[in-house]
Parts: sequence; structure tokens; C-alpha cells
Amino acid sequence: MPLTFSEYLVQLTEALENENGPNLAYLLRPTSPHGKDLVKEFRSPTKQFLSYYEGGIESPWDEIAIQYVLVVHHVAKKRAAEAFKEHSQLVSLFFRFFTSNSGWTLPALFAILRDLRDLAFDADLQANNQKSDCMEEAARIISKAFGNCVTDRTSAVAESRKWGIYYVVGLVLKTYFRVKRISLAKPILRALQANSDIPPLSSYPRSHQVTYRYYVGMLHFLDEDYAQAEQELTIAFYHCHTEAHNNQERILTYLIPLRILRGHLPSKELMERFPALDDLYAQFIEAIRTGDIKVYDEALDKWERRLTELNLYLNLEKGRELCIRGLFRRVWVASQKGTRIPISMFHCALQISGIDVIQEEAECLLANMIYKGFMRGYISHEKQMVVLANTNAFPRLADRPSPFTL
Repeated sequence: MPLTFSEYLVQLTEALENENGPNLAYLLRPTSPHGKDLVKEFRSPTKQFLSYYEGGIESPWDEIAIQYVLVVHHVAKKRAAEAFKEHSQLVSLFFRFFTSNSGWTLPALFAILRDLRDLAFDADLQANNQKSDCMEEAARIISKAFGNCVTDRTSAVAESRKWGIYYVVGLVLKTYFRVKRISLAKPILRALQANSDIPPLSSYPRSHQVTYRYYVGMLHFLDEDYAQAEQELTIAFYHCHTEAHNNQERILTYLIPLRILRGHLPSKELMERFPALDDLYAQFIEAIRTGDIKVYDEALDKWERRLTELNLYLNLEKGRELCIRGLFRRVWVASQKGTRIPISMFHCALQISGIDVIQEEAECLLANMIYKGFMRGYISHEKQMVVLANTNAFPRLADRPSPFTL
């Protein structure tokens, strides 16, 4: 039996009276089955025509129900921009109710904000090359929801709207990253840190924690604060649900290069679980293991466009130093781990590896390796000799004091 608008109003009222958040969320989703029933009931609905139903249930829910009909109508006609505009009105009306109620309304808030972002994305997509700022407008509206969650100072702790804070922040960050307006995300993070009465992050659902840590990690990454980025992304990965494969892959895309720079190469078992990442990083990892600079350079050329799109080219280019260190270590092993090795041996190794440099350039590379802590020793330029330390001549990569220095 198709659901009529009158029956829809009754179900809305019941959800409100019973404080049934999940059911309220279901009733407000444009993709729910009853949306199609209402599209058939009102062939060409207008706000003026639907105003007949105002006062049918308590305010603002009479207006919210009318907005819902307009939204599902535009969605059915594939008019994303119009659907986004009407849904924005629905969200604004919902805020009027949300700010005077407790946390039972959070499932409905999450649902309508998710739909707002999705409709904004579709609207911007349909605009093609024409100017469309729906995603930015969506982020602005979602930011208001953050304020509405933070300001709950009357509800009991267990029923507080504050339990929606990190979900909303994650949604705002996701939206700003989508439109590449990342700088706009920082004020909301400052506002988050300024509110000391927010429960600790560890108290929130794990999914909220993972999303938040991933985007905070990415902000640190783009600010070139790689140590903090690695810390946040590592926590995000280990807290991510084991079946959320796409999310794990998204985190590892940036975590693997950071771990490589620290000298921690991923295991084959891990890479086998993520074929796309294995395809991207396998050549780099193998080149570092074998000290093959030529193969590493070939991988940089092959993946230059993809790495540039991901903002990772600089990091992988930096990883070339690990290859050079690996090659020089092999020279040291071949010389019976001696403490005095001619520069010509390192020069020869570079040439055999396909790196055509003069001996002076090889000497510069050695000086750079010593300066950056890849090797312990000094160069005797007069005798053209590298004098290495008796112990720990090639320290563990993970023990370097500043592995992320570019």
C-alpha cells in the first residue's frame, strides 16, 4: 500500500512523540521508499499548494514535511540544484527543533546532513563548467550544526547533543577537502580545541574517531608536519574497522610513504591486501631494499602524475636517499665492513647502478649521507677516502633524529 502524505504526517508525529531518532532519520531520507509514494501523490507540488497542510502537525514539523515533499520531487526529476536548495531549507527548519531538544535527535541530524552533502555534490557535478558553490554552502550549513551541538549545556551528559560533535566535524572536513578549500577547516578545529567541556575523543564512537583523525592527519600532512601526520594516520588505521577496506586503503595511501621515510618498509602480507597500493609502491619498496637507484628513478618517472595528484611526489623523491644509503651500505659490506673505503669504490657502485656521475659528485653524495645521519664517519678529501665509524657505521633508518626533514 502506498503511503499518503496524511499517513506520513502521522508517522512523523509518532516518531517525535516516542523520541525515536532512527525512525525520524528514516522518514527524512529522500531515498526512503515512501519518498516515491509522495512523488506519485503530488505530481507537481509547489510550496503554495502544500501550504494547505500547514498547522497539520506541530511547528516546525508541518513545514519540514512540506519541504520533504519538494525535495523528493526534485530528486525524482534529477534536479539536484533545486533539491539541494529545498533540502537546505529543511535543514534550517530542523535546526529550530534540534537546538531545544536532546541527543535523541542526533540520528536524524546525521542523516539530513549526509543527504545535504550528497545533494550538494550532485548539484556541483550537474553544473559542469558553470559556477556552483553548493558544496561550500553545504559546509557552511553543517558548521552551524557543530555550533548547535557544542552549545548544549542543559541536557544530561548521556543525552547531550555534544555526542554529535565529532561526526559533524568529520563531515565538515570531508566537505572542505572535496572542494579543495582546506584552509576553511582550521577555524572549526580551533573552535573544537577552545571548548574544554567537550567529552574526550576516545569516548565517541570509533567511526567518528577514525574520520576525525584521518582528516586531522591529512591537514598535518599538507602543512608538512609529517611527524604529527604519521601519528594521527597510524591511530586512524589501527582503529579503522577491518572490513572498511576502502577507508584503510585511503589512510595507507599517505601512511606508507611516511613510514618509508622513517625506514619502516611495509610487509608483503600487508601490500597483498591492497593491490592498488602494491601496484603504486612495490617498485619503490623493492628498490630501497636492494639499493637500486635506477629502478627507483624509473618508478618516480612512471608514477609522477599520480603522485603529484596525491601530493606525494616530494615525499617519494625524498625516499631516493634511502636507496643511495642502501647502495653505499652494500659497498661497505663488500669491503668486509672496513672503516677506510676509497671514494672511488662508491663512485664505481653508482656507475654500475646506472647513475652516471663524476667522482666529485659521488663525494658530494657521501658528504650528504654523513650530514643527514645515514652514515657515521667523515671524508678525507686529500686522501679521497671515507673513514667510517668502528661501530654502527650505518645506523638504523628508524633511529635518525629527523627522518622527515625535507
